[in-house]
Amino acid sequence: MRQDKVGAALPDRRAFVRDGALWLLGVGVVGSQVDGLLAAEPKRRVRIGLVTDVHYADKPTRGSRHYRESLAKLEEVGEQFAKDRPDHVVELGDFIDAADSVDVEEKYLKRVNKLFTSLPGKKHYVLGNHCVHTLSKAEFLGGVGQAKSHYSFDAGGYHFVILDACFRSDGQPYHRANFKWYDANIPADQIDWLRADLKSAKGQAVVFVHQRLDVKNQHGIKNAAAVRKVLEASGKVLAVFQGHSHQNDHRQIADIHYCVHAAMVEGSGESNNGYATMDLYDGGVIRIKGFRRQKDYAWS
Repeated sequence: MRQDKVGAALPDRRAFVRDGALWLLGVGVVGSQVDGLLAAEPKRRVRIGLVTDVHYADKPTRGSRHYRESLAKLEEVGEQFAKDRPDHVVELGDFIDAADSVDVEEKYLKRVNKLFTSLPGKKHYVLGNHCVHTLSKAEFLGGVGQAKSHYSFDAGGYHFVILDACFRSDGQPYHRANFKWYDANIPADQIDWLRADLKSAKGQAVVFVHQRLDVKNQHGIKNAAAVRKVLEASGKVLAVFQGHSHQNDHRQIADIHYCVHAAMVEGSGESNNGYATMDLYDGGVIRIKGFRRQKDYAWS
């Protein structure tokens, strides 16, 4: 609560957007005050579609992972995104699952990417450990037509960063299963690039990475603390979106939201799909609309 000149409490007039409507935080906001706040509802600047851990492969189900069903689940994403019209779509890693040979893996990639590229908006691919279990990074990137595994882009006045944590502790890149899946790292030269990129960014930033920057367990990036230090020092990063551990999760560290999305491959049938749209508004307001198993979030 704020106070007026004689110490009387005034209503808190902060507001945020959730489920397409303006929500008012606090009490006592009535009449012309409400009209003023409604007039100030932030404008949506950009919409991002999000999917993760598709793990497509033409092979039998293993445990809770239904590899073949990811094609039908992506078809549903296409139907929903045709209505929502995202400006960009980001795939958060583990787009394919391991095949026995490069030739077979490239066929998996071609088949699933044909569906993915039919979605509206510009496509972005985050490298996951399964993407380079059978393929090299160059083969995966060539297969999807993306020049680099880490880069940045701008949209709607916001800055977006794609990171690649598929490196071993000794700095060697993942390449044809030469790694342990729990040994994920972001090398020093990429951290230097990230620092410079954020310094030059014109607006507030959002980061995408497959492995997690917010935990110390086997799903976490081993040098996550060093990367978070760069994100925090920039003063520009609003949120980090991740996959890898397959379940909805969220935590906030030093005013940055770290959000893990539900894996598409987990579970059978349409009810076990998971995907989302992210809307970014004026003033750093973020709204996540989740579908099926994916949770909703609203941050202001």
